[in-house]
Amino acid sequence: MNSHAFIFHGERLCALPSGALHWPGLSVLVVSDLHLGKAARLSAVGGAALPPYEARETLSRLSHDLEITGAGRVICLGDSFDAAGLDVHLPEDDLMFIARLQAGRDWDWIEGNHDPGPVSLGGTHRADLSLGPLVFRHIASDAAEGEVSGHYHPKARFTARGRALSMPCFLVDERRLVMPAYGAYTGGLWTDSATLSALMGKGAQAILTGRRPCAIPMPRRAGIRPQPAT
Repeated sequence: MNSHAFIFHGERLCALPSGALHWPGLSVLVVSDLHLGKAARLSAVGGAALPPYEARETLSRLSHDLEITGAGRVICLGDSFDAAGLDVHLPEDDLMFIARLQAGRDWDWIEGNHDPGPVSLGGTHRADLSLGPLVFRHIASDAAEGEVSGHYHPKARFTARGRALSMPCFLVDERRLVMPAYGAYTGGLWTDSATLSALMGKGAQAILTGRRPCAIPMPRRAGIRPQPAT
């Protein structure tokens, strides 16, 4: 399995090419910001037209990651749906797909800012979740310590072999880990934005997604002081 393994608060974690996080020690797979139903919501309000199969593409990716990791527990880190109530409006085939993925697994839905959790679906609905030394929530907190969050959809832009490239990425420092968006057709926030440059501590790394996940120093905006270690 192509992945990038690293240690965070004493735990061995693996960043997968898709943007999922695997915690082998507890057989946990973590995904963030699926934004299921985004195409349907935008279509309903006359927004940008997206391919109508974005939910199926996201769920197929999740199915693949569950197959290769064998994870027995899934943590969805919020914004699983693009807006509150969309869980009841997905096509029946997609709802059945989710039910098949949940079968035989523990499943945690963490509240996001786009949705309070898909309450019509099975699983456990939580504001946040603590497991061992790690705490899982949607938006990074000021008092982070061993925190895994999503929300920001980080993307890194960098130069490799003379080419300008960009890639969704994980961000990790001594205190916190920020997940990339897992959903198909989701946007992102550049790591050198003022927000992420200030959020992440000194020495933060960006773990790039894609076929060969790897870590690089986090590209950040010059002149912005990172969060101090506590």
